[in-house]
Amino acid sequence: MGQPRSERGLGIALVVAAAIAWSTAPFFTRLLPFDPWTILFWRGLFAGCLISVFLMVMQGRAALWQLVVPGRGGLLVASLSTIGMVSFIPALQMTEVMNVAVLITTQPFVAAALAWLWLGEAATWRTVIASLVAFAGVTITVGGVEAGADVRGVALSCLMVVAISAMTVVVRRHRETSMVAAAALSNFLGSLVSLPFAHDIAHVGGNGLAILAMFGCFQVALGLTFYMLGSRLLPSGQASLIATLETPLMAFWIWVAFREVPAVHALIGGALVIGAVIADIVGDARKRQEA
Repeated sequence: MGQPRSERGLGIALVVAAAIAWSTAPFFTRLLPFDPWTILFWRGLFAGCLISVFLMVMQGRAALWQLVVPGRGGLLVASLSTIGMVSFIPALQMTEVMNVAVLITTQPFVAAALAWLWLGEAATWRTVIASLVAFAGVTITVGGVEAGADVRGVALSCLMVVAISAMTVVVRRHRETSMVAAAALSNFLGSLVSLPFAHDIAHVGGNGLAILAMFGCFQVALGLTFYMLGSRLLPSGQASLIATLETPLMAFWIWVAFREVPAVHALIGGALVIGAVIADIVGDARKRQEA
């Protein structure tokens, strides 16, 4: 018996919401004059606190014990999420943003490969083709990969892609386990790892703290919670494909907030990514309706 259509639709809606939340990162980072590790520390702290509130509302105060004893699946997800978060900041410092963006677009392929190896979950040709189109779209959006990319930055970007892809598969594997606690734990761990490198903690004032709180609560807490809840309802490759909407949406927020009109190549690339995701979702819905 196939997966209920309503459950599949909910998974798609949640992952789309996660991509929208994640795409607001450039908006917040432009408003913050602090070093990346300070931002990561405060962002993780606020995000972890809000997700803990979600956990308490959803499951009661007793559920907070899951932060201390998250279980094997929860601990693995929290660890992989932490690796992905703390790899992202230094990767951006060591290599061009376009290199990181293009490598992130390989996540649907990595997630699909891991899901096939571990769960025996084969991605459909439709999702694979849509992922290739999305990859081309992001490559056009960011203007192509620079030949002189820094090896360490690229290596960290690859580590991040593998970690988030593996996290997606683990969430899918442990669907019966509540991953909200794992999302909160990963942010607290990220803050702990960032603390030794955060040099501007003492210089964060009231206005900066408010922006960091919004950054952590909206971009991270909502994004990560939605993704963890949604990705367990979808094939790993499809969840990762939908998440690529984050890249073209980033340009949209910059246009709305700072009136920076995207370049033509960014509009073309963004249209390819959005079109690929929509085509995959519509094709999947039609196939299930026929079945």
